[in-house]
Amino acid sequence: MDVTDLRIALFSGNYNITLDGANKALNRLAEYLLRRGAKLRVYSPTTDEPAFEPTGDLVSLPAVPIPGRSEYRIPLGLSGAVKRDLERFAPNVLHIASPDFSSRAAVGWAKDRQLPVLASVHTRFETYPRYYKLGFIEPLVERYLRSIYRRCDALVTPSQSMVDVLEQQGMNEDVSIWSRGVDRGIFDPSRRDMAWRRTQGIADDDIAIAFLGRLVMEKGLDVFADTIAELRNRGVAHRVLVIGEGPARGWFEKALPGGTFVGFQAGADLGRALASADLFFNPSVTETFGNVTLEAMASGLPVVAAGATGSTSLVESGRSGAIVPDGTPGAYADALAAYCEDDALRARHGSAGEVKSRTYSWDAINQAVVDTYLRIIDRNSR
Repeated sequence: MDVTDLRIALFSGNYNITLDGANKALNRLAEYLLRRGAKLRVYSPTTDEPAFEPTGDLVSLPAVPIPGRSEYRIPLGLSGAVKRDLERFAPNVLHIASPDFSSRAAVGWAKDRQLPVLASVHTRFETYPRYYKLGFIEPLVERYLRSIYRRCDALVTPSQSMVDVLEQQGMNEDVSIWSRGVDRGIFDPSRRDMAWRRTQGIADDDIAIAFLGRLVMEKGLDVFADTIAELRNRGVAHRVLVIGEGPARGWFEKALPGGTFVGFQAGADLGRALASADLFFNPSVTETFGNVTLEAMASGLPVVAAGATGSTSLVESGRSGAIVPDGTPGAYADALAAYCEDDALRARHGSAGEVKSRTYSWDAINQAVVDTYLRIIDRNSR
């Protein structure tokens, strides 16, 4: 069997409704699979106004908006129409990309037919409750995740640090890496634009600390804001450049007085905005990889990041940035201040990160998923 024999049913909770790292990775995988001759059918909630056009054939799953976060949908299972569509497509492997009710039902459907299932783990869902003062339910979320992932034939996740976490949590015994790539046509130090910076009110000699991502609390917005306040209290000269949109923008603007908010950026505009900063700060602990961290490295920025999954597999602390294990505003401020006050250190670490980012090729990375499909199909057929 080779890639042209694959018939993949891919289940996603949000394939193209919003633009985030997980969705971009899934759509890139879909493009690679179709280009290599595989057959693919995608099952996901849909909306009348998606963030971008989907790659491949997309079948709509029954879903309802998440209360207070209507840009996301909760898939509700498999309708009769979806089950009939699955039977007609006749997949030989299932891939679930979010541990929701539809994916749970899809795993049951596959197991009834003795089909192998791969799960890709894109984010640390169990950590989300802590950002909404519900941290006490984290063990319950872990237990729910185990009930799905243990039924899968294998898991893939973007970093070795996340592989370690999943194994420690007992999610599955077969866990391997599906890393992430970076588009060097967009993210590159050459995209730096001083004239654009000036139009945003950032002077040439200002040190601009960038945030990039959806403006939602689980991205660590509170820690980011508290750290910036600590820098101000210490009298460390800096500016803040926020790239992204989201439901918490109003809160974030109030928490970062004087910050420059440029909203959602894409393509060349995104590459320009990121490369026009001087330093990247990512306090999030929810990512399994951290696409934004890799994009910042490719843009030539040193990175200050949480000692969490994802970032620790990308950033070499003391070489291309600083990993801050304890995640306190004071510790983050220490690391940021060192870069704000030392031009040579900033340039040296930014250059080292850019060199490392060159090793992330999308085709080689997506082939790892193909190899895993073929491996679990072969194992399942014995």
